[in-house]
Amino acid sequence: MSDYTYPNPPVKGGAVVYLSVDGAVKAAEFYQKAFAAELAALVPPDDKGRTMHAHVYVNGASVMISDFYPEHGHPPVAPAGFSVMLKVNDADAWYKRAVDAGCTAIMPLENMFWGDRYGQLKDPFGVIWAINGPLLK
Repeated sequence: MSDYTYPNPPVKGGAVVYLSVDGAVKAAEFYQKAFAAELAALVPPDDKGRTMHAHVYVNGASVMISDFYPEHGHPPVAPAGFSVMLKVNDADAWYKRAVDAGCTAIMPLENMFWGDRYGQLKDPFGVIWAINGPLLK
């Protein structure tokens, strides 16, 4: 890593999601297709193909990603008990792009009683994404 200069891109958003997944580089690539993410930084993978840090921008906010490192106290665990919500202007377009890229629809988009259009997807890495936008009229 001595030839690598670590970029320090700006962190965007008030709360930043940091995901640990099996295949962080692949997740960063997938999020570019599914959620129109922009790659901000990527630490090159180690000799086992793992990266300690990837940084993407999704819908104007930072999402950080790393592989699991059990030898450093970060063992593999399944994502549970949370979702990443994307507040967007066109929920249907975002939802469709994500499904077309390979996300699994787990809650179809619907106009909800609280006044938003909402649905949920699961990405190939086990993370649940909630798409939330204006009502479809």
